[in-house]
Amino acid sequence: MNKYDIVTRIEEFAPLDTQESWDASGWGVDLEEKEVHKILFALTVTDDVVNQARQKGCDMIISHHPLFFVPFEYKNINIYSAHTNLDRAEGGTSDLIIEKLGFKKTRNDDFVRIVELENPIGVEELRDKLLKISPKLRYINNLGVKTVQTIGFCAGSGSEFIGETDAFVTGDLKFHTALDAKKVVFDIGHFESEIFAPELLKKIAKVGENGVIADEKSPFIY
Repeated sequence: MNKYDIVTRIEEFAPLDTQESWDASGWGVDLEEKEVHKILFALTVTDDVVNQARQKGCDMIISHHPLFFVPFEYKNINIYSAHTNLDRAEGGTSDLIIEKLGFKKTRNDDFVRIVELENPIGVEELRDKLLKISPKLRYINNLGVKTVQTIGFCAGSGSEFIGETDAFVTGDLKFHTALDAKKVVFDIGHFESEIFAPELLKKIAKVGENGVIADEKSPFIY
């Protein structure tokens, strides 16, 4: 497999020039050999993920989270990342959450995806749906809202994008944001909100059995 052909497929789906200015999507390590035989798809490149790649005979890692600094011991394997460009892409990380929940997106607002339901849904019913993705979710309902009809979704750390929807679903919610929230906000966890990214990247890459998904878990112990 030509690794540049694979990366071209990813960049056609999530153009590299759509990443945020602070991001480091793209090649983290680009070795001289063009051909790769097996790819590990991961959320985050860690020591464990690199070890998994070696154990599984992978000569390339494609991740969602990029490396802003590449450790020396990682420099003998190809590493490519698609981060905020994948978040922003049509069919990207937030869209995948909506799909997993069985909802239908009605519009985009940059990183945020909006679901406008025909009929209101109970806050507890929405919570139960989200529990299937994130068993350890937490949420804020400072005003005691019973039902919601418009829901915003932003995978990863997206609390700064809370807008005018009745409810908002994201990860990494900060204390003061929660304290001041005037709507229902669900924090499903950064890891849980993006753990579907590796399977999405594998699908985009079209490598079939030559691609495997890394075994990853949240760093938090509950």
